[in-house]
Amino acid sequence: MKKNLELKSNSASETKKFGEILGRFLKGGDTVLLEGALGAGKTTLVQGIAKGFLGDAKIRVTSPTFSLIHEYDGGGEKIFHLDWYRLSSVKGEDEGMAAECLGSKNALKVIEWPSRGAPLLPSENLKIDLKHSGGNRRLLRIQARGKSYEDLLSLIKLKLHPGKAGVKTKRRRQP
Repeated sequence: MKKNLELKSNSASETKKFGEILGRFLKGGDTVLLEGALGAGKTTLVQGIAKGFLGDAKIRVTSPTFSLIHEYDGGGEKIFHLDWYRLSSVKGEDEGMAAECLGSKNALKVIEWPSRGAPLLPSENLKIDLKHSGGNRRLLRIQARGKSYEDLLSLIKLKLHPGKAGVKTKRRRQP
């Protein structure tokens, strides 16, 4: 069963804030896939995720478009931020590097343009599609694939809409 959530963001700061909330609930080993056109806000979202996950606002998150991967460490946690935009597909040395990152059980993996390496991706993940919706506004469509991510999405819904009854989940990480 897939669970979905659709959010509207009116600014880069709102996109980043949602990322921060999400980052507080993610745990090492999780995989987040980010799809969207250039300038849709993928890296902005990762900035928020890093702040929430690592608990450090001082870490500078930039797009790894030309290096393919950036690694961020903080608070005993690690993020692999991969960007496959400039690849038509992930092969050769890039495939080996991607497989090594994706195989990490302790690091959070966040991947921009994941469809270019689809065969390497875990079947269970959290997929976020970001779309321009005029000006600085964005539409975020979030899809949970797998029980752990369905539970995560339930927690996010509860955090964004407190007071909704009937949501039964286990906490993943202490936000």
